[in-house]
Order: sequence, then structure tokens, then C-alpha cells
Amino acid sequence: MLAHKLREAMAMEVHTGEVLEGHVEIDGAYFGGHIRPENAKADRKDRRLKRHQTGKRRVVIAMREREGRTLPFVGVSEGEGVALASENVSRMSTMSADEASHWDELHMGWHVDRVNHSEIYSDHAKHTNMVESYFSRLRRMVQGQHHHVSPPYLYQYANHAAWLEDNRRTDKGALAQIVVSNSMAAPVSRQWKGYWQRAA
Repeated sequence: MLAHKLREAMAMEVHTGEVLEGHVEIDGAYFGGHIRPENAKADRKDRRLKRHQTGKRRVVIAMREREGRTLPFVGVSEGEGVALASENVSRMSTMSADEASHWDELHMGWHVDRVNHSEIYSDHAKHTNMVESYFSRLRRMVQGQHHHVSPPYLYQYANHAAWLEDNRRTDKGALAQIVVSNSMAAPVSRQWKGYWQRAA
């Protein structure tokens, strides 16, 4: 639980309340909800159908300034990102997104570059490589270090990965000082205060 409190302190630096500016990339990536297939082919179910889903699958929607901040949110569907962009991206910004149809609504508020990943990953300045880099870090963290992340706590790991990505050029000693400083400045955790008493 101490690690979660440290992640909560890091999140104060990630979620500052300031809107993103400049050129912002937006995308979503799904985590969790894996259904192990049955051994015998005759017993296998179509895992794409809703009735065979676990309900634990979540999407991390991330908005990232080019050479700037990363702002992640956890939702149920990637389409929720349009409303999140309205709240967290300056109207003076420009944006990049992939060809998913739910991003079409972004054109009503911003100039948006679209990239069709089935044809090309980067077309000069048209790409979502910065936000994909964040998702790559988060996937390695979840699969390689933690192996399993429960849906209610996915936001903690998303914020942790965003903090690491935003501070990737900072040396280890300075990172340690920042974590300690953030932890000392953090208020009492409402999420983790008295957690050991809840099971009683």
C-alpha cells in the first residue's frame, strides 16, 4: 500500500488541473479482461461477444503534448476521450489521432491530424508516436513487473507510467528527490487511509 501512496503523490504532479497546450496527441489502449480459451476447441466461446466478456476490461485514454506532459484517464470505452479532451485540452491547440471513428468529433473543436495505422504509422508530423510510447511503457509495467492490475487501481499505474514518461530525461537521484518531496507535500490519502481496517 505504501507503493500506492507514492503513486498517489506522483499523480499530484501529473494531474495539475492545467489544460494541455501546443500539439496534443490522443489515443486509447485496452488493459485487462483476458479470457483464457478452453482446452478443447468444441468448448471454446467467441470471446468477442459481450455475453462472454468478464466486465474487467478497461481503456486508458491518454493525451500527450509533444515534448510535454502526459495526462491519462481510465474509462470503459475509448470514445469517452472526446469529452475528456474538451475538458483538458486548450481550444488553441492542435491535435493528432488515429482513424477510429469516435475521434471524428474532435474536428468540431480542434484542427486534427489523422493517421491511418493500417497504412502508415507516421506521415511526417502526422503521428501518435509520443502517446504510443507512453502506452508501451505502461504495458511493459503491467505485464513485465506487476503481471496483473485490478481495474479499480489501473488509474494508479497509468499515473505512475505518465510520471515516469514525463521525467524520462531526469537522472535517478533527482527522481528520488522528487518522489520524496511530492510524498512529504501530499495530504492525507483519502483512498488509502485506514485500509487495513476495512477488512475487519
